[in-house]
Amino acid sequence: MLLLQVPAVDTTAASLSATSAAAQPQSLQLFDLVAKGGWVMIPIAFLLFSALYLIFERFFVIRSQTKVDANFIDNIRDMVAQGNIKSAESFAKNQRTAMGRVFEKAIGRIGSPMKDIEGTIETVGQIELSRLERNMGYLGIIAGIAPMLGFIGTISGIIRIFYDISLSDNISVGIIAGGLYEKMITSGSGLIVGVIAYTGYHLLNMMIERFTLSLEMNSFEFIEVLQKPTNETARMR
Repeated sequence: MLLLQVPAVDTTAASLSATSAAAQPQSLQLFDLVAKGGWVMIPIAFLLFSALYLIFERFFVIRSQTKVDANFIDNIRDMVAQGNIKSAESFAKNQRTAMGRVFEKAIGRIGSPMKDIEGTIETVGQIELSRLERNMGYLGIIAGIAPMLGFIGTISGIIRIFYDISLSDNISVGIIAGGLYEKMITSGSGLIVGVIAYTGYHLLNMMIERFTLSLEMNSFEFIEVLQKPTNETARMR
């Protein structure tokens, strides 16, 4: 006669394992957190993508337009000093940068009174700076609006929590804490977007300021060449 032996099951160990698994807190995923923020997360997300687009678009434009050859002003100075005005003008035009366009217009005014040349440099320089700063004001707006949108989402969520408590007449820490952490997501998101826009705005401004300083230094050297009483400058048109 065969005896069937059934292995004993350690129900105690299984029960403890299930209890420990249930006791472990559930991890929060990023997408779930964003989804819990509510409808306010939609405009905040739009502001985030807008800020990133503006930062990268302006960065590449400013970097390409403010690139200056180390020998640019030296070549311009030598050509002008030798009386090769057309060559200097063509050289500046071929740079295809903001600096090149400024000096192209300035070289074209050689022969006019010095004040007119200086005024041309200043005017064209302001135009080029305005082109570099195009749409950067929106970054400042985003830096201000995004945190406020986040706070609006948080305040509206808190109002909703206390409204639900007034209806149910049940003050529970779980209810308050659970709803409150979800609404604080909007504040955190708004602040993050604001910091990104604020940082990008000032970094881009620093790039423009460096270009402005370089433009002023090169303009000074250019005007200095024109003011030298040489035979070559005397024959300029």
